[in-house]
Amino acid sequence: MDCEEHYCLPPLSRFDLDDILSLINQKKYFVLHAPRQTGKTSSMIALMHYLNKEGQYRALYTNIENAQAAREQVQEGIRSVLISIANSLQYYLNDSYLVNSTSDILSQAGPYNALEAMLSLWTEYEQLPVVLILDEIDALVGDTLISVLRQLRSGYAKRPHGFPTSIILCGVRDVRDYRIHSDREKSIITGGSAFNIKAESMRLGNFTEAEVSVLCNQHTSETGQIFEACARSCIWKLTRGQPWLVNALAYEACFKMKKGRDRATPVTLEMIIEAKEHLIQRRETHLDQLTDKLKEERVIRVIEPILTGGKQPENVPEDDIWYAEDLGLITTEGQLRIANPIYQEIIPRILTYSTQLTISVEPAWYVLEDGSLSMEKLLTSFQQFFRENSEIWLERFMYREAGPQLLLQAYLQRIVNGGGRIEREYGLGMGRTDLYLIWPLPGGIVQRIVIECKILRGSREKTIQAGMTQVLGYADTCGADEVYLIVFDRTMGKLWDDKIFRDVREIGERKVLVWGM
Repeated sequence: MDCEEHYCLPPLSRFDLDDILSLINQKKYFVLHAPRQTGKTSSMIALMHYLNKEGQYRALYTNIENAQAAREQVQEGIRSVLISIANSLQYYLNDSYLVNSTSDILSQAGPYNALEAMLSLWTEYEQLPVVLILDEIDALVGDTLISVLRQLRSGYAKRPHGFPTSIILCGVRDVRDYRIHSDREKSIITGGSAFNIKAESMRLGNFTEAEVSVLCNQHTSETGQIFEACARSCIWKLTRGQPWLVNALAYEACFKMKKGRDRATPVTLEMIIEAKEHLIQRRETHLDQLTDKLKEERVIRVIEPILTGGKQPENVPEDDIWYAEDLGLITTEGQLRIANPIYQEIIPRILTYSTQLTISVEPAWYVLEDGSLSMEKLLTSFQQFFRENSEIWLERFMYREAGPQLLLQAYLQRIVNGGGRIEREYGLGMGRTDLYLIWPLPGGIVQRIVIECKILRGSREKTIQAGMTQVLGYADTCGADEVYLIVFDRTMGKLWDDKIFRDVREIGERKVLVWGM
């Protein structure tokens, strides 16, 4: 990203520059990783320019993602890596030393030694110690990736005069998470074993709340359009500083929404919420990338217990937790949970999108004459739908343990798409899924409804009592007047007549309608 053309934070402020320089001065090889579209490329290019300006090192950034297309063809993969390094040297440093020598190096050294040979040749040619920054390293596949890592490891002992003094590997994942299938060796090679010279792993973090405000202020300084305090706060709360989401929300509100283009109009809380909904409905590329990740077994093992509110985090493999965190899907700060509220909302939508399309309910049938939703009609209808269809429908879900909650959310989403919205609360250890349904009424009034989903554990009464305390607390937080508790009974072999029930419970002046299914 060019800071002369875009609002941005100084790229070198995104990480601890002193720590980076310390590792380089110690001649270390290390990893800097971050989820996609968080600014690591801009930061690494800025680091290259900084090191070259300081004059102590000859630094080069190169992106080797093109080698991904070679997959297991090591000859073509290494050729692509060599060409990328040579072209970057010419582009960034105006040095054509390597441009015409890649073919000769490859033919003489062979694919399993060519990268080491090129880096040795270049390092010996340079008068200053070389720092090499390889971006998108984890885009490489199979034996090509194994060969690159092993050649970098092989040349390590020759630094600083015969090999780069420091190498920074950049990607989405830490090298420890690489699980590489080698066709050549007919086995799985781990990144840690192929690159056991790594000194440290550093992670590029999200924006802080203060940094979000800095970006908002840059827009105000340039255009005069202000962000109301509650709008700034909302951007932070919805994104938790995820850089792409922060920029996308603000861009949507200020440049794509018609009312936001009027610079005399302040950016309000309502505009940010509307912008969020636009991003989710359009399934922007960044958000759509979640779809593929959610299909991976390692991701399912982490996300599914979060969706269900499971209470046994020790059953989730530690390596899978690291992997999902590196992808930016979850956070391990405090409670293990989805990384931010936007992801928290869109994940159930992604998982149930095709289900929503095939649920044949008419939203208008549940709307009363005064414009309000009839939750009694809606939940009665869903109860019957669940009884008739759940066994077939739940088989379709990759996330079967979370199937009942996801099926309810698909049903509700199909209805509220007509004008309302759903906010979701779920997380590992919560023991429940909370849904906050917001339905606008004529005259600016809002119908606020809270629904809590629980899986029957132990006795029915014990489950209901635990749910009552939880759902009333959540309703109080949301300011909801209508409170519903749904208990899913997944006991194998139990008759539906024994699962289906309706009940009304009261605590003080608060009433909770309980539905069993």
